[in-house]
Amino acid sequence: MFELTDGKKIGLGLTGFGVFFTFIGIMLFFDAGLLAIGNIMFLSGVTLLLGPKRMANFFFPPDNVFGKARGSLCFLGGVIMVFSGWVKVGVLVELFGFANLFGDFFPVAVSFARRLPFVGNLLGLPLVSQIVDRISGATKLPLYDTNEQK
Repeated sequence: MFELTDGKKIGLGLTGFGVFFTFIGIMLFFDAGLLAIGNIMFLSGVTLLLGPKRMANFFFPPDNVFGKARGSLCFLGGVIMVFSGWVKVGVLVELFGFANLFGDFFPVAVSFARRLPFVGNLLGLPLVSQIVDRISGATKLPLYDTNEQK
């Protein structure tokens, strides 16, 4: 079973506050201070939640170093750009890195969201469904005709 120690509780809180501050920083027209605080809290929270070794293995896995390198470097480069004052460009670079890091998880998240009561109805609308499928990369299995002549 998953054990929630005090360090992991603090890490979960820091991660949540980091996401909150980042969201508020974006909503307040890319406020550099809030975005920097959000980035620091998010990265320190994930480090406490996973541990330093597992976090390093997530960003740069030893078996496939170059597989996630583009996403990791873009995400960390975006954080550095936000700290340097290039806020809008840094957030865009961070989002690109985030999409590359967690891109494999998006179809799972969309599948889960489609089962939620209100969100599932919203994601089931024809135009919204096509857009979400294209963004998440969700694919449908091809249907084969069993009567097809070979």
